[in-house]
Amino acid sequence: MARTTAGGNAAFHNFHNDYAHIDDPNERRRLALAEIDKAPFGWYHVRAVVVAGIGFFTDAYDIFAINLVTSMLGVVFWQTAKSKPGVISTDSDTAIKVATSGGTVLGQVGFGILADIVGRKRMYGLELILIIFATLAQSLSSASPGISVVGLIIFWRVLMGVGIGGDYPLSSIITSEFATTKWRGAMMGAVFAMQGIGQLAAALIALIVTTGFKESLLTAKNAAACDGVCQLAVDKMWRVIIGFGAVPGCIALYYRLTIPETPRYTFDVARDVEKAGEDTKAYIQGKAEGRPDEVRRATIIADSEGRLETPKASWGDFVSHYRQWKFGKVLLGTAGSWFFLDVAFYGLGLNNSIILGAIGYSKGANMYEVFRRNAIGNLILVCAGAIPGYWVTVFTVDTLGRKPIQLMGFTMLTILFVIIGFAYDKLLKHNGALLALYVLAQFFFNFGPNATTFIVPGECFPTRYRSTSHGLSAASGKIGAIIAQVVFGPLRQRGAPPGSTESPWLNHVMEIFALFMLCGLFTTFLIPETKRKTLEELAGEVPGTANYDPGSRSAAYKTNSQQDSGSGEKVV
Repeated sequence: MARTTAGGNAAFHNFHNDYAHIDDPNERRRLALAEIDKAPFGWYHVRAVVVAGIGFFTDAYDIFAINLVTSMLGVVFWQTAKSKPGVISTDSDTAIKVATSGGTVLGQVGFGILADIVGRKRMYGLELILIIFATLAQSLSSASPGISVVGLIIFWRVLMGVGIGGDYPLSSIITSEFATTKWRGAMMGAVFAMQGIGQLAAALIALIVTTGFKESLLTAKNAAACDGVCQLAVDKMWRVIIGFGAVPGCIALYYRLTIPETPRYTFDVARDVEKAGEDTKAYIQGKAEGRPDEVRRATIIADSEGRLETPKASWGDFVSHYRQWKFGKVLLGTAGSWFFLDVAFYGLGLNNSIILGAIGYSKGANMYEVFRRNAIGNLILVCAGAIPGYWVTVFTVDTLGRKPIQLMGFTMLTILFVIIGFAYDKLLKHNGALLALYVLAQFFFNFGPNATTFIVPGECFPTRYRSTSHGLSAASGKIGAIIAQVVFGPLRQRGAPPGSTESPWLNHVMEIFALFMLCGLFTTFLIPETKRKTLEELAGEVPGTANYDPGSRSAAYKTNSQQDSGSGEKVV
């Protein structure tokens, strides 16, 4: 009989003790995971969502804030430029924004793999430390004779991007593995929806600091004339906006570092029930990790080794698993859908300046009006389409299902981009129509594939490769984002006079995005519907289900079962 452990409270229930009296490790695993799956929604679910959600709030804030800050960097560091003084160069602007996406790809793959190797708990919080450190370092960056401010900001934003990338697989799978089956989609959707709140916060902070430095900003009519007290005010403003991104991360850091290991990782990968119980007790007591009795721990590990059904993670097993089309197509579907989505999702941001101009929020009589209108305009755009879309997904994803929402979203986005692309010139004459289409596109991005591409990869893969697979899918999306910024950004200005900000090819870019949305529609057919299904069923570990994979049982278990059958003993 396994030893019971102390610990457990309303926030994190000690599931290990409930079935500690059962000797068969596979039966204990099945019953304990079933208890998690059918648990009523409670405080510990809310806490898991909040702890993970604050990270996504920080991620979105840091990514969105740079769009508001680059114009300020131009005023501070490009005041002596020969052409367009006070305006950041296009190359520098693109490099700063792409740096984050480049770092994010590294973080998604790196942290995703490491979380499957060393555990979710050991990695969770490290990515937030990296984000906090890099964010503060950015806010303190300045030019010097030996290095440009662009180089410094790019360096720190790459590191920040690595941390942001790590948050994608970790927050998704930790929420998924702690969630009840009935409301798993809503919990994961709520975590992702904090991106909308993060974008809102970035625009709000920009508005607040602009109001705080109103008198100084009123002294300059335009960016070229913003020197002296105006330039000093703008220099303080961008540092405050960027630096504030570290605040929510600091609040969530303690809870991330002390979160317990997920029960699924404990059973399927760590295969160390005794240590997991001690770790749970240590979490309740506020310690970093538990210290079990090593003799008892070794005994239990040795006793369970050949009796556990779940196979050990290895490169050979990874290849063998995904070589099967029914599993390989799912990874292709999640990665492909996320790639096609992010090309258009980030590409639509190319339209922001035009949309802000359409609603009268792109220019101003002085620098105060310019920054104020820019902040308010972005608030309007975020509140009009993005935030409603996120939360409609949260409230419907466990009833409508992930796949129908993603199919509907890609279909609507294909139609919207076709309209915007082929009727672009006419839409420019009717600002209200262009604004309406933009808001609808933002809504169906978030009540559609932007949310579901995050949710599904956290559910449909086996525990031993769940984090790696989610990281690969998310990295595929960020590669799409880089393509949108590096390729389609310059492409939209094809045919424009040198130095012009016009986008004569933007209509054709929108038409290309429609094709990407159509491709995303097709890749959606490769993913399964995960609504109201357990993670083990989706991973092909439940006999009798359509997705069952006999290879999901470990070689050691099969050998022991055959030996027991040969000797006439009953196999449990």
